[in-house]
Amino acid sequence: MYRIGIDLGGTNIAVGICDTDYKILAKASTPTLAKRNAELIVKDMASLAESLMTKLEITKDEIEYVGIAAPGTINSRTGVIEYSNNIKIKDFPIVEVFKSYFGNTPVYLANDANAAALGEAIAGVGKGKDSLIMITLGTGVGGGVVINGKIFEGGVNPFGAELGHTVIVAGGRQCTCGRRGCFEAYASASALAKITEEKIYELKLKGIPSLLIDEEKNEGHVTARTAFNAMKRGDKYASQIIDDYISALADGITNMINIFQPEVLAIGGGVCGEGDALMRPLRKLVSRDQYTRDAQHKTHLAIAALGNDAGIVGAAALGNC
Repeated sequence: MYRIGIDLGGTNIAVGICDTDYKILAKASTPTLAKRNAELIVKDMASLAESLMTKLEITKDEIEYVGIAAPGTINSRTGVIEYSNNIKIKDFPIVEVFKSYFGNTPVYLANDANAAALGEAIAGVGKGKDSLIMITLGTGVGGGVVINGKIFEGGVNPFGAELGHTVIVAGGRQCTCGRRGCFEAYASASALAKITEEKIYELKLKGIPSLLIDEEKNEGHVTARTAFNAMKRGDKYASQIIDDYISALADGITNMINIFQPEVLAIGGGVCGEGDALMRPLRKLVSRDQYTRDAQHKTHLAIAALGNDAGIVGAAALGNC
């Protein structure tokens, strides 16, 4: 039997067919074209899955279930996307609509960050462990919690583990969720880019030369890489930006470790491409500040292993978790 994992994103739809060991046998993607009707997006999801089945010479009778990972406020209990800003969907019964293409095949739904965490827990850096937290540093800070092989979604509503929307600076930077000082407002890749952009503007206004300005010119725009690149070239202003960024990231991660004490805390997203420049000072700060600093066993802090495949793998595992 096989499982289909679908990772629905604001930019692309990624689909993979996995075996029972969660190895991806075939995968493909297509643009989401998020502004169009949601039914058309689901049609493309089904078509992509069917094309992979044809490629592998698999029939629908051989598909144990389909898992869908989607961004936003996802109600896994009802199969409804209650709200998704990335794909402009509200109160959409995605499971019901998808089933119209796959008949009696069971279909499961989860938040994309939760699915990515599950993927890392069963087939990535958390394989063989009982508990894992994953945060993804992208446009926001995605969060997922896996305990005893199962996604923790919350109690009264299945919308828990919004780790990016915990406050680390009271009254701080405005967050897209409406609060101020959220972890996401300081530790996301977009937050790092915004803070860098603000510093470049200040330096230009004061006529102060900086490699940050050179990097902006080289790249054509400011990204999360800009300050890292300038720091590596010895720019003191960039170094301060990165020091502050890693300090904020460490604060949020330390909070998660203190609350959950997971065996593994995995970090995903493009910022992780900085490798030791990010992880070495981050590990030092987290080790210093966590409540269990003197404990024999500590949370293993690691870069996520599955990359963009985490959502596919996690979605393909939803029927067994």
